[in-house]
Amino acid sequence: MSRWTLLMLFLICCSRLQGQQDIACKASEQWRQHQWNAHWITVSQDAGSKYDYGIHRFRKAFSISAVPETFVINLSADPRYEFFVNGTRVCRGPARGSLYNWHYETIDIAQFLKKGQNLIAATVWNYGEWSPGAQISMYTGFIVQGESEQEAVANTDGTWKVSTDRSFSPSLVYLQDVGPGDIIQGETHPWNWNTADFDDAQWKNAEVKERGQPAGTGTQYLRALTPRSIPLMEAHLEGPMKIRRSEGIDVKGDFIPGKEALKIPPHSKVSILLDQEYLTNAYPALTVSKGARSKIAVTYSEAMYLDARNKGNRNEIDGKHINGFVDVFYPEGGSRRVYSPLWFRTFRYIQLDIETTTQELLLHSFDREFTGYPFKEKGRFSCNDPALQEIWKAGWRTARLCAGETYYDCPYYEQLQYTGDTRIQGLISLYVSGDDRLMRKAITDIASSVTPEGILLSRYPARYNQVIPPFSLYWINMLHDYWMYRDDKAFVASYLPILKSILNWFEHKIDPQTGLLGPLPHWNFVDWPVKWPWDDRKPLGGTPPAAIAGGSSILSLQLAYALADAAALLEVFNETALAAKYKKLQQSIGEAAMKQCFDQQRGLMADDRTHSRYSQHASIMGILSEAISRDQQQRVFEKLNSDTSLTPATVYYRFYLFRAMKKAGLADRYTSSLDIWKTMLKNGLTTFAEQPEPSRSDCHAWSASPNYDLLATVCGITPAAPGFRKVHIAPHLGTLKWVKAAMPHTNGEIRVFFEQRNGRLTGSITLPPNLYGVFEHKGVSRKLVPGTNVLN
Repeated sequence: MSRWTLLMLFLICCSRLQGQQDIACKASEQWRQHQWNAHWITVSQDAGSKYDYGIHRFRKAFSISAVPETFVINLSADPRYEFFVNGTRVCRGPARGSLYNWHYETIDIAQFLKKGQNLIAATVWNYGEWSPGAQISMYTGFIVQGESEQEAVANTDGTWKVSTDRSFSPSLVYLQDVGPGDIIQGETHPWNWNTADFDDAQWKNAEVKERGQPAGTGTQYLRALTPRSIPLMEAHLEGPMKIRRSEGIDVKGDFIPGKEALKIPPHSKVSILLDQEYLTNAYPALTVSKGARSKIAVTYSEAMYLDARNKGNRNEIDGKHINGFVDVFYPEGGSRRVYSPLWFRTFRYIQLDIETTTQELLLHSFDREFTGYPFKEKGRFSCNDPALQEIWKAGWRTARLCAGETYYDCPYYEQLQYTGDTRIQGLISLYVSGDDRLMRKAITDIASSVTPEGILLSRYPARYNQVIPPFSLYWINMLHDYWMYRDDKAFVASYLPILKSILNWFEHKIDPQTGLLGPLPHWNFVDWPVKWPWDDRKPLGGTPPAAIAGGSSILSLQLAYALADAAALLEVFNETALAAKYKKLQQSIGEAAMKQCFDQQRGLMADDRTHSRYSQHASIMGILSEAISRDQQQRVFEKLNSDTSLTPATVYYRFYLFRAMKKAGLADRYTSSLDIWKTMLKNGLTTFAEQPEPSRSDCHAWSASPNYDLLATVCGITPAAPGFRKVHIAPHLGTLKWVKAAMPHTNGEIRVFFEQRNGRLTGSITLPPNLYGVFEHKGVSRKLVPGTNVLN
């Protein structure tokens, strides 16, 4: 057990004791929060700007007389680091956050130490002007703080040495928001720089900057150090890649594994296309020997391309070319040199384009280390329809690839935590893994982006500000989601001021003449239907025109939808007057929308007061906000689902389409409404795309929503009380004959089995200890108790 774990257990025990023990506990906690003696260190002044592109190596040697049982350090960097002890990589970090929550990792490195001389080292890199869109930075820096006096020998100060690695330069081919590729020159690379026997006599002493300051300590500088709230990323090696085609050399089967080194003769030009057979996120590492002055270009792609946009079936390669990020390696002729980019790559296909000169090149191995948030698949779903089980599998892979140190909208293009995607991702995390830590972090991250206006940025952490006002409303829904699934009142209560700030902004945008939202500033994205195209003159991409002109029923009703969740939260936290005010506002918006936007003849909600446009989105929000009364909801949903003239909801907004379907009492149609996902599987996708073809991204977080609905809608498992203290189970099997599933709960596991025969439902529901609930199906209701409840 690590010193840090023991310390935490000690603190817990101390909180239950009195007198001197309680004082000791507080003293220990005070030391941890206030007595950081380590300083941020950076590159020496003659090495270049600490703000620009640069890959920097830091190292420090120290001696110990014996290996201790524990050796705990806290460490962080700006922007990114990779940390080594005696040549072994220990961790990567820090977990992305903001300047007000700059995360540090706490690591016990005792197992990596040895008696005598030891070497701790870190690569710290800054992509400068090409930094990822999700990466915030103050200036290039590194910090290590020993947990106690024993570990203080590791503290960053002027005894650390630093050198700028000039072997790296940015590869700007296919540059996207995730940063550049890496070009690595073997001749100038400082091989074995992180080992004790490396000669660092020419290295400079690091420049010492301000002392590290934990958050909440009267921080004078913007980087407020905060403990990492999520675990380290999962890491495991991916299986062999298949050789799909080659030019200039005859190779087949798996690439390299189980064979001697692949020899590329001198004066050769070779191209090898590799297929992982599924999309993944991984750190590639290519081990080579010889090949002096050769060139290896590595291209990573989600799919092969027919032309600039179209990909066709993802399993097919004939007549297609690769297109994507490129790393370039220039071997210098050494033995078993490992070339690896600094950041992970997302790919299904990889193409190696190799050119040799006078020396043969030996390819020994091509490892790919998977990386991602360490979610465990505790939820399960199976049924008599194999297609739904494939949707579950691909959906979970989608959710996993869109989760790292933050949630990602997509791993290939942006890796940004957008609130619209993140709300859906949080629910999937709760239902399939039961792990709420990344959802908590997301709520915190996004809340810390609050603007002077009082609303939130649409995505955070982020280098560049972007405001999508409707996403602030989804943050309120997400906070409400968390409250319903986790008994964590203090956490939820701490964010009520942000909730109020958001609603205050929207309340002042209501036109008193119409009772609906007037013209709204910023980018009021709703969905990606082709009928709402991008226009360079106006921010129309995914935006209903009335959002700009004013009187948008969609956005007004989305506000009403969020007001309902906000009122529920405020009421439970004893802000009854404000809750009542927001309930009244919800009702008045609904009434205004019904009076001015609802078309009685068509039986549908128009997008605007002039009834010039109609979409599924308007009626969806009309149902969810309860502006459309319950006795009309089913009839309206029938029309919005059958009227082909309406602007349709795409993959993203179908999450809300299904919420409306369920609210209207038509959830039995869900299993027959997944054609978009089935089509993607038929097209060879192993994850779900951003939108119908042609889609930019082959893996997009919001498209994984079936992994929520298969458990929450088909199996009908939802909370019946805040904190999931009670459960409500109302299955909707539709055309399925049987379903068997499980969902993690804080008390244990909820398991269900349902079977339909001749219109009758039988099966069983097993609840964990201390969880009670209600089962409902077609007018039948019965109480559920812990243990197995047989349905007959």
